[in-house]
Amino acid sequence: MSDSLQGKTLFITGASRGIGKAIALRAAADGANIIIAAKTDRKHPKLPGTIHSAAEEIEAAGGKALAMRLDIRDEAAVAEAMQKAAETFGGIDILVNNASAIYLAGTPDVPMKRFDLMFGVNVRGTFACSQAALPFLQQSNNPHILNLSPPLNMDKKWFAPHVAYTMSKYGMSMCVLGMAEEFRNIPIAVNALWPRTVIATAALAMLGGAVNPDNCRKPDIMADAAHWILCQKAGEVTGNFFIDDEVLERAGVTDLDRYAVKEGEELLPDLFL
Repeated sequence: MSDSLQGKTLFITGASRGIGKAIALRAAADGANIIIAAKTDRKHPKLPGTIHSAAEEIEAAGGKALAMRLDIRDEAAVAEAMQKAAETFGGIDILVNNASAIYLAGTPDVPMKRFDLMFGVNVRGTFACSQAALPFLQQSNNPHILNLSPPLNMDKKWFAPHVAYTMSKYGMSMCVLGMAEEFRNIPIAVNALWPRTVIATAALAMLGGAVNPDNCRKPDIMADAAHWILCQKAGEVTGNFFIDDEVLERAGVTDLDRYAVKEGEELLPDLFL
């Protein structure tokens, strides 16, 4: 195990903002190379950040950045992006499947366009990126795939309120279950990470004020947890459905108050836990 990602190359989907960007900045502080693969290359009317502004922050934090406009539903574009990333930095060590689409609604209220977007990004995009990264990960001395997806739990209470979204996120988790075993002997570590509480990101605003940010934690907790996972030996830590606070406990972090948006406020548990 190493305690640094210095010199490692991370391909992070959806890294222009939120948890993806926080993971990128934490790795950048070690001196890592980051590919910011996301769709936002121009200012979004409702969401902050672009691949270019994220790249500037990563460089300022001590890393090297490659901003790539990428729709992960396009497998040809994904393969091309992986090739360019590997050529730029001499390989790929880590893939973080962070990009995700969300639409929390019951079955009658999900337009099929939204259903297709969630399955296209969450399931297909995760699979396509993992497949395209494989030849490069196999050349790394400590390769990791990390999916931002929940522990698999077949309790009907997680399905009933939003069947479509649950199926799409569990699709990402099933990739972890299967690929961890499939690539165990290479070895490539394949793990999932999910937050104990709701995380305050720009995506919250898109949910129409249903959640008060004061009852959330900052994305930094996910970034620190991801950092610990990605520093582990690939052959020793794989096939896990990690929860952020449990990871930090293993890493010896006892004070989680600093991750709260507002200390002392009650924290809202995240979906699927």
